[in-house]
Amino acid sequence: MKHLLVRAGAVVAVVAALTTGCSRPDPAAPPERELTQAEQLRISDADEVLVERCMNRAGFSYWTSPRLSLEESREPGYVSDDVEWARKHGYGSRIADAAARYRRTNPNGAYRAGLSAERRKAYDEALDGGHRARILTAKLPGGNATIRKRLGGCSEEAERTLYGDPDAWFQAEKAVTNLQPLYVPEILRDERFTTALAGWAACMKRAGFAYPDPAAARDATARAGDFASETRTAVAEARCARETSLAAVARERQTHYLNALRDQYGEELDAHRRMQRGAYERAAGITGARV
Repeated sequence: MKHLLVRAGAVVAVVAALTTGCSRPDPAAPPERELTQAEQLRISDADEVLVERCMNRAGFSYWTSPRLSLEESREPGYVSDDVEWARKHGYGSRIADAAARYRRTNPNGAYRAGLSAERRKAYDEALDGGHRARILTAKLPGGNATIRKRLGGCSEEAERTLYGDPDAWFQAEKAVTNLQPLYVPEILRDERFTTALAGWAACMKRAGFAYPDPAAARDATARAGDFASETRTAVAEARCARETSLAAVARERQTHYLNALRDQYGEELDAHRRMQRGAYERAAGITGARV
């Protein structure tokens, strides 16, 4: 059951968190700014609060996930240029390890396991519909592939409270968060990006780290499993990202190529931004912001 684990809304992308700043439902209106990470986290926190309240009303105990600080919740994206964060957290392996430990000891799993078979079935139905859950289907961009999701119970109630229409949100969210395969190859071939990346690799080599790209640096430190080494590499990555503007170039090129998809996917991008903004406004009345 998805709520038995730590809920995460972050999408792993090749080039940084997906940018939809170009969305503009009304061409004559000023563009609506992209939600910050703090605002997106507030939506996911509100979702858990809503599920907890719903489960309590259904007669079950439910525990929301421990909230990381805003600093700890940061997603580094394709490349980090925050030297101070890298010096303190490296690539965030210790934060990830703590989250993994929580998933293994999540009190919701233990609570559910301790219920009778009849109560366990009722718990599942209350949480996400159990066997009665309906199946949502969304077509992914760029082909005929589809993705499915079970939805019901308190999970559906929480989404309906935040987004208004869970079905429409599923369609828009899956379309927008699966656009990467359409634009990432363009970024990787882009001359501005490849020039910045080559400069970054040369900077890293001068610092004693011979990696062709940030992913290779992170993979190597993950295999080594040494936090001191991870921190040194992450600090060098961030310094070189600043020196070469790699992070800024990657973000700008991503926005450029994502904008190029608006003719085909503008409706989905606009719907996603509109519903996400509405969800944040509702979440602000449900739970506080992370600090």
